[in-house]
Amino acid sequence: MKISIAETSVDAGHQAALRGAGYIRRAIRDQGAARLILATGASQFEVLKALVACEDIDWSKCTVFHLDEYIGLPRSHRASFVNYLNARFVSQVPGLGHFEAIDGEAGDVEAEITRLNTTLSTEPIDVAFVGIGENGHLAFNDPPADFETTAPFLRVSLDEPCRRQQVNEGWFDTMADVPAEALTMSIRQIMAAKAIVCTVQDQRKARAVKNAVEGPVSNLCPASILQEHADATLILDDAAATELSPGARNG
Repeated sequence: MKISIAETSVDAGHQAALRGAGYIRRAIRDQGAARLILATGASQFEVLKALVACEDIDWSKCTVFHLDEYIGLPRSHRASFVNYLNARFVSQVPGLGHFEAIDGEAGDVEAEITRLNTTLSTEPIDVAFVGIGENGHLAFNDPPADFETTAPFLRVSLDEPCRRQQVNEGWFDTMADVPAEALTMSIRQIMAAKAIVCTVQDQRKARAVKNAVEGPVSNLCPASILQEHADATLILDDAAATELSPGARNG
């Protein structure tokens, strides 16, 4: 896992977008199309802003998936990830080829999982943009995460630290408002991407970053699995890197 530390969150987002854009352009050049995964949340504001500003990407040749969605949350809610991506990415790029939205309001959740699993499994993912949660999660794979399943999408229960983070970031007014369950891309599916660009900002995530980088690979810190990916880049702002040892910061 390569580590890059930027001075500010804006710089980190810009670096992540430029790196990811390189993978997208290469996929379009080499195979005529690109498939990418986009994350949501506060850590991705600057990433998406910089990504839509990237020039010379033929978005008509791109298919976009997203990592997760709350079960039962209306798309009109400010915390809806479909709403988030429609506003910050899909509506901002010209002629996007396809956005495969997770339907968190589906009446039959298991049928929606089957649909997503079938769609996602048709071709490899070229690049996944991800973040790390305060509890070390990847997507909504809270600890202890399932490192073994090969199913692309799962139905999961959200733990208290994850739900508290959503309140603290302003997506919900109270803990009671945060859905208890979500649909999430699995750890193994995220790791199957050819390249991963992981962006983390803010001091409140510094301990999770340290555990992911310097701790053992463990489902108690799901993001630690990134140590095993052949082409994963962790891009941090200076605040998120505060607990890293000097050796890790220079790694």
